[in-house]
Amino acid sequence: MSSSDLTLVKATAPGTPEPADVPLIVPRRRLGQWTAAFVVLALLGLALTSVIRNDAFQWDVVADYFTSDSVLRGLWLTLWLTAVVMALGFALGTLLAVFRLSANPVLRAVGWGYVWLFRSIPILVQLLLWFNIGALYPRVLGVRTVDLFGPVTVAVIGLTLHEAAYAAEVVRGGILSVGHGQIEAAQALGLSRWRRLRRIVLPQAMRSIVPPAGNMLIGTLKGTSIVSVIAVQDLLYSTQLIYHQTYQVIPLLMVATLWYTVVTSVLGVGQHYVERHYARGAEHTR
Repeated sequence: MSSSDLTLVKATAPGTPEPADVPLIVPRRRLGQWTAAFVVLALLGLALTSVIRNDAFQWDVVADYFTSDSVLRGLWLTLWLTAVVMALGFALGTLLAVFRLSANPVLRAVGWGYVWLFRSIPILVQLLLWFNIGALYPRVLGVRTVDLFGPVTVAVIGLTLHEAAYAAEVVRGGILSVGHGQIEAAQALGLSRWRRLRRIVLPQAMRSIVPPAGNMLIGTLKGTSIVSVIAVQDLLYSTQLIYHQTYQVIPLLMVATLWYTVVTSVLGVGQHYVERHYARGAEHTR
């Protein structure tokens, strides 16, 4: 704190041998900050009031459809798709991260090439390519491709391959954050490479993996809305089916928005506790 930010106030300490004039240092009142905070709160209040009192949002319609069967079915498919994609994506991503850190140049090249390719192609393009894979391979193992790759299967494959590329970099960064001394100590104990990775490296790497993985989870949840372009009846597609019949576009979009907000908020709270769990014993515990 610099001298320009301080105000000296003289105070008397009765009953003590110190001089009568003892300077007390108190922070200068920052009226500009409080004024800015008041203005921001006022603007937020006006915005919230306009949303609540705007009849165009049709909040009664939002309340009617918020827990409707079709919306809840779409929500369930969104949650299921998110869980499956994250589990498969991180399983494949962990394998790719091991490839990239391998001493084998072929495995390193395969891992790098996969990450480069699937991070280069937009997810929408990937989904459309998988959805039209029958144009390239009409039959697979004697079975028509269109019978093997339905919309949900295409969504799982496309999203998983896409997420694995990003998960590989998250896991690789977490592994690299573990001190080399830990690995040398595990080698000195005679642990195999797989046991070193499973028992020593990954548990410590989780402190660095969990925060970006939590962001990926929330991003994947929201990103599943893109599967509506291939007619997967997720949360967004379910609300679209309704407003195509009722023409109540805004209130149905608000239904989807509120559900996404609720679920991402719950996931954010869960991420906080998972981070705190893996931060135990660290120097800076949250």
